[in-house]
Amino acid sequence: MVGSGPNGLTAAIMLARAGVPTEVLEAEPTIGGGTRSAELTLPGFVHDVCSAVHPFAVTSPAWAIFPLAEHGLEWIHPALPLAHPLDDGSAVTLDRRIDSTAAQLGPDGTAYSAAVAPFVTRWPDLAREVLQKPLHFPAHPFLLARFGWLAWQPASATSRRMFRTEQARALFAGLAAHSILPLEALGSAAIAWMLAIAGHSVGWPIPRGGSQRIAEALASYFKSLGGEIITNTRVRSLHDLADAAPILLDVTPRQFLDIAGAQLPASFERKLRSYRYGPGVFKIDWALSRPIPWTAAECSLAGTVHIGGTLDEIAASERAAAQGHPHTRPFVLLAQPSLFDTSRAPSGQHTAWAYCHVPNASTFDMTDAIESQVERFAPGFRRAILARHTFTPAELEAHNANLVGGDITGGLQNIRQLIFRPTPMLYRTPLADVYLCSASTPPGGGVHGMCGFHAAQAALRTNAD
Repeated sequence: MVGSGPNGLTAAIMLARAGVPTEVLEAEPTIGGGTRSAELTLPGFVHDVCSAVHPFAVTSPAWAIFPLAEHGLEWIHPALPLAHPLDDGSAVTLDRRIDSTAAQLGPDGTAYSAAVAPFVTRWPDLAREVLQKPLHFPAHPFLLARFGWLAWQPASATSRRMFRTEQARALFAGLAAHSILPLEALGSAAIAWMLAIAGHSVGWPIPRGGSQRIAEALASYFKSLGGEIITNTRVRSLHDLADAAPILLDVTPRQFLDIAGAQLPASFERKLRSYRYGPGVFKIDWALSRPIPWTAAECSLAGTVHIGGTLDEIAASERAAAQGHPHTRPFVLLAQPSLFDTSRAPSGQHTAWAYCHVPNASTFDMTDAIESQVERFAPGFRRAILARHTFTPAELEAHNANLVGGDITGGLQNIRQLIFRPTPMLYRTPLADVYLCSASTPPGGGVHGMCGFHAAQAALRTNAD
């Protein structure tokens, strides 16, 4: 197993559970990939290096069969999964209760409730279908078809068709922006609905102690099955792996091209080279002397805050990133875990984490733009900053080679690349017993381990045959 991100560790566990002696090789000094935590600013302030909030982790069909709680993983649920402040000093929130969210949306509340309620009651079934391999035979075909009918249009069109109020349109736009697609793109609305339904069903939790605890729990369980993890070991060629079989790689197409080299057929190599990466992110971590002074009190109850104002403003920001230039008022995704987890900072002090989408491999410094957006809804925020740490897209890639150009989802998540990801062979490659299992395979980005789960199943089926 090459790579110890959540997909790599999940694949390794599946192999070990099947009785296959398995070794994980990790290039970096610490395991975890996108689930790592570190003291990026000041001593005692624990920051999540990449992912921070995990609605899909708590509902992962793979992790549901792993005893991760026994290996130290504990979830914390903020009072509110999400808040979205508005310029009039109010905020619209995603509450665990559908009726509480709908009540904030005025005349749009009925349409919102009617859209999400049928899926909230069947979230485990829907999540299992959506996190399955593409083009599978669904266990719940009518449920999946109903969701497809709801979610097929772009987010901007859906928002304008279904909602009339600024609050409802803004809330939906912020959810859709997690797709890292223009809101005019197919697929953007599906992400919005999935995140809303997950918020009502299982919340948007954070792991106590930081996202590193997810990797540590997976690693602990893997080792209990007899597995071995070796860090500081970068695989540069398949020849480095001698006669190991099967080989699973938690890497993107770009790294696989480097590792496999001339062993790949020219036709497959061309397909990998045509694989598209999406926009990158510019990220800031802050050590704070006090909580963020939000104008809207609801924001202090939320683990995640969407900062971007209106639908039109958010759409303009995401469109700009896709078109190759940053927006002056970017849509900002912010997490504030220390409000709910006191282990993240010294007593009375806090951490926060935020990023905005930028063109892939962008060199623009978005520090002032991001902090201005926070200050817009939390006057006096900058006075609370003790220290900051920034990640440009290039620095994110240097920290984790899978984040190509700062792309945190393993490749553009448009319709084509969600179905055939990274090629129609999905997890398999033309090389015998060599498989891909990163977020560049279905079901794509997010901390859920399902890419590794499906890849390991493919490898086990092949070897069983």
